[in-house]
Amino acid sequence: MRADRLLRLIVLLQRHGRARAGWLAEQLEVSERTILRDMEALSAAGVPVYTERGPHGGCVLMDGFTTDASGLTTQEAQALFAWTSHDTVADLGLGAELTGALAKVAASVSTTATQGAEALGAVLLSDRRRWFAASESVPLLPVLREAAQRGRRVRLVYRSAGANRPGVRTVDPYGLVDHSGVWYFVAAHRGRNRTFRVSRILGATPLEERATLPDGRTLAEIWPELRRSFEGDRRNPVALELSVSHESADEVRAVVRSQLATGTDIEVVAPEDGRERWRVQLRARQQAIAMALAFAPGVRVVAPAELVADVRRQAGAAVAAYG
Repeated sequence: MRADRLLRLIVLLQRHGRARAGWLAEQLEVSERTILRDMEALSAAGVPVYTERGPHGGCVLMDGFTTDASGLTTQEAQALFAWTSHDTVADLGLGAELTGALAKVAASVSTTATQGAEALGAVLLSDRRRWFAASESVPLLPVLREAAQRGRRVRLVYRSAGANRPGVRTVDPYGLVDHSGVWYFVAAHRGRNRTFRVSRILGATPLEERATLPDGRTLAEIWPELRRSFEGDRRNPVALELSVSHESADEVRAVVRSQLATGTDIEVVAPEDGRERWRVQLRARQQAIAMALAFAPGVRVVAPAELVADVRRQAGAAVAAYG
C-alpha cells in the first residue's frame, strides 16, 4: 500500500511540480504528517524532492525528473479497459487516440492485469441510445470540442426546436455534456447561460476571439443549474385518482410510471369490484388527460373533479372532430 502511495505521490508532483501538503493529503486520503514522511522516504531513495515552508511553500519535485513506471494496479487497469463508452470518445473525434492510449497502457502493466481487464471488458456493454430512439448525427462535435478546449468563441448556425429556420448566434463555450446519449453544447449567449443540442447545430465556426464567460464558473457548476431550470420550466405536476380495470392494469402501470412526477410512485388506495383505485402524481395535466382518453374505459379519472370535466370536454371534442 505504501509503495503504491509513494508512486501516486510522484505522479502528482510530476503533473504539478509543486503542491501543498494539505492538498496532497486530500488526494491520497492520508494525513499531512504522512505526506511529509513520504517525502522524506522519497528523498532518501534518491528522488529529487524537497519541502519548503511559508505561504508559498509546499512539496516540490525538481525539474527534469521522469519515471516510466505506470503504477497501475490490476483494478486500475480494469477500470480503464472496462470503460465501454467508446462511442462517446468516437463522437468527440478521439476514437483512435483512445485505442492508442489503451495499447500503451497494456504495454506498461503486467500480463495478469491486462488479461483481467480484457475479461471484464468482454462482459460489460454501454448502450447510451434510449429505447426507440435513433442515434443523433453530431458531425460538428470535434469542432465544438476543440473550440471549448482552446477557450475560443464560436459562431453557430442553430435551428431551435420551435423555429421555422435556423439562426446565427456567437457564443462563449463552457463545454460539452453527454446526457443519456444526447450531446449538448453549453455556452453563454449575450450574458445568459444556454444549452444547444448538438444535433441541431448546422454550422460551427471557431473564432480567434477569446471566450468570455459571464461568471467564471466551470461546466460542472453550470450544468446542474441549467438542468434544474429546464426541468422546472416543464414541471407542473397534477395529483389524481384513477379507477383501473384488472385487465388494463399491467399495461397502464407501465405507461403511468413513465409519466410519474420525480420521487413518486403508484399508490393503490383500495381494491374495487374488478378494478383498482390508484392515487398518482403525473408530471403534466395534459399527459393525464391523454392517458385517460387512450385507455378508456379501462382507465377512468375519479378525482379531482375539474380534471374529470377536462377529460369529458376533450372526449367530446374528439367525437366532434371525427364525426
